[in-house]
Amino acid sequence: MNTLTPNMPQRLFDLVDYQLQQFPLPDMMAAKEAGEWRRYSTAEVKQLSERLAAGLLEAGISGGDGTWEGRDKVALISKNRPEWVLLDLAVQQIGAVLVPLYPTVHPSELQYILEHAQVKMLVVNDAQLLEKAEPILPQLNHLQSIYTFEKIAGELHWEDLLVPADEVPQQTLAQLKASITPEDLATIIYTSGTTGVPKGVMLSHRNVISNIMSCYPLFKEIGIRGDKALSFLPLNHAFEKTATYLYFYTGVSIYYAQSTATIAEDLQDVQPVIFTTVPRLLEKVYEKIQAKGAELTGVKKALFDWSLRLASAYEINRRLGPWYEMQLALANKLVFAKWRAALGGRVRAIITGAAACQVKLLRIFAAAGINIMEGYGMTEASPVISGNRYHKSGRRFGTVGPVLDGVTVKLAADGEILVKGANVMLGYYKQPELTAETVRDGWLHTGDIGVWEEDRFLKITDRKKEMFKTSGGKYVAPQPIENSMVQSRWIEQLMVTGAGEKFVSALIVPAFNVLKEWYANRGKTYPGNEAVVQDNEVHQIIQKEVQQYNKQFNQVEQVKKFQLIPAEWTIEGGELTHTLKLRRKQILEKYQHLLHLMYTESRA
Repeated sequence: MNTLTPNMPQRLFDLVDYQLQQFPLPDMMAAKEAGEWRRYSTAEVKQLSERLAAGLLEAGISGGDGTWEGRDKVALISKNRPEWVLLDLAVQQIGAVLVPLYPTVHPSELQYILEHAQVKMLVVNDAQLLEKAEPILPQLNHLQSIYTFEKIAGELHWEDLLVPADEVPQQTLAQLKASITPEDLATIIYTSGTTGVPKGVMLSHRNVISNIMSCYPLFKEIGIRGDKALSFLPLNHAFEKTATYLYFYTGVSIYYAQSTATIAEDLQDVQPVIFTTVPRLLEKVYEKIQAKGAELTGVKKALFDWSLRLASAYEINRRLGPWYEMQLALANKLVFAKWRAALGGRVRAIITGAAACQVKLLRIFAAAGINIMEGYGMTEASPVISGNRYHKSGRRFGTVGPVLDGVTVKLAADGEILVKGANVMLGYYKQPELTAETVRDGWLHTGDIGVWEEDRFLKITDRKKEMFKTSGGKYVAPQPIENSMVQSRWIEQLMVTGAGEKFVSALIVPAFNVLKEWYANRGKTYPGNEAVVQDNEVHQIIQKEVQQYNKQFNQVEQVKKFQLIPAEWTIEGGELTHTLKLRRKQILEKYQHLLHLMYTESRA
């Protein structure tokens, strides 16, 4: 089990002092303000967090009686920015608890969380998020104040909380810090999950610090101290929050992307050596690469296609021979160097998690000299459980890598992944029965099904609750089928279904951007998504793709029928979670008429 030694940072806010003592940075954090990078030094981060902590105390926020329920809760809804982390540090130092939420949170979910956590203070990024919160304010019994990060006329601004540097009660603050133990509650992160009401995952300082120490060898292997990271994955995502404090410990400067729309621009500007992401973004990057390749003609087109074929055959676990390596070196110089340049030209590693990454992408990007380190975890594990390493000996395509040091994993009789370690959560806030069901005898029951490859690489095969049985009594695991079929350039999203039915079917969102090109190449005007999904030729294209991928699965797992959906599934539409997982129940309810059509026809 991962234990914290006295010379290690014990609480999350200790990491600021650690960096200040070991390798103070002129740009511990940075963000664009009025078109220019505003850099915060390590010393300034320490001072500002203490001034803000003192201001929170004056505003009546405190650690209360020290119990989970007694500690005051501060909710935060904001894009990534240095002020987000400053508030987190300030709240920690006085023993209160930060409750961070996604900016995309639905108003009904927001109301539930603010009331369930009995939030006393709410901080929002801007007028848009303030407007989202305003309709529910009359229903909140505990909320006392609202502050904003952007200046809004007539509203309290976060700087209003800052106590002048020479008026910070250093002795009082020092006593409060000293009273906070590694076992104390540091944050409550609500996870929406794929069904049911949000669950408040309680993480202690020890939970997150232990995970940082377990992840550190992976970061050290990359060799990024003194360099820059780009941050755009939402900070309330446990993955990005832990990565933030890991950057602190490693000595990496954090530059915050202006928005998801400016990531390409920010990559060029910052030229980071590392960033964290989810597979969907990598898929979008690859789609753009493919789209640009499709525009090429003649020799350039032939060279692009040749490079892709070469990359598709790439392996990291065995030598492919001098002829292949010579060709790859040429492809790297002529084609893949441009890909790396599009990412800023200096990226050494991209760390991805939250959902399965297509093996095809892992293979192609690795061949192009872009190392994607796919990992696995969950908020309840603070969050990282396993991860592929930077060096090839510790990476395997299609797996989530070896288990981290300090984390213990075993597989239950049914294949469920069980986790034990200092990183396992304190429990679910105000849900003791659910906690007892999820953590038994110290083992976190993840709900994921896995297998071992080569006895040390963990491979996720499915979600336990998502497996279903056909009317013939055969079990089907939908994720492997879905992960395989979305590799088709014609398929954007796909959900497999068939519980209690004779056969497996699927709801498919076509890749409309690819289809727009297809129509254009045929000299036709794009008729719109609604018409596209009714087009027989489009159905035939998708049918051919489905049949091709069906060959990878046994008869009972093969998709026999499908329906095309005219709009992409989104968080806002309710079909995806904030981490872009399918909300299967909601999708089934929304498209029940299409499912009924498929299965009614089969019974006729």
